Amino acid sequence: MESLRGQLLIASPAVHDPQFRQTVVLIAEHGEEGAMGVVLNRVAPATVGEAVPELAPLAGYDEPVHVGGPVAEEGVTVLAEFLEPERAALLIDDTVGFVAAGDGDPADLADAVARVRVFAGHAGWGPGQLEDEMDEESWIVETPRREDLFTDDPEGLWSRVLRRMGGDYVVIATMPADPSRN
Repeated sequence: MESLRGQLLIASPAVHDPQFRQTVVLIAEHGEEGAMGVVLNRVAPATVGEAVPELAPLAGYDEPVHVGGPVAEEGVTVLAEFLEPERAALLIDDTVGFVAAGDGDPADLADAVARVRVFAGHAGWGPGQLEDEMDEESWIVETPRREDLFTDDPEGLWSRVLRRMGGDYVVIATMPADPSRN
């Protein structure tokens, strides 16, 4: 399978795990060793200033922390749109990538980024696991738009991406979170 790095995985109706039901995941890495990404549309009740105050100069004190996934939930992953892409630890396109963990004072990076999103935890797949889930049609792949990655409406992202894909995806986008309550 071709690498899905930089792509969105949109949870299909086949995903019943509550941690991933109706999620949109940005894939940061995908290779023979497995895959890693962050869930874009789950917001935690804490702000950056409350949860990781050392990142407040970079991300903003009142910005929400997002739930990146169930792996290493105490860990922090920082996605940014870089004005100086060479300062990214990992780029997923020309200017969007990840900030290096423990890379000095985050305030020193503030002038090198345009937008920042802070995640608690991440999503991870072992070798072959994501490929198996793709074979089971658990995920729908879509190329992200910049506004998907830094949306002001993360809760609406899943249905919004599906609607813009058109066709049968529009019907999927109207499904309630719990289809038994339809």
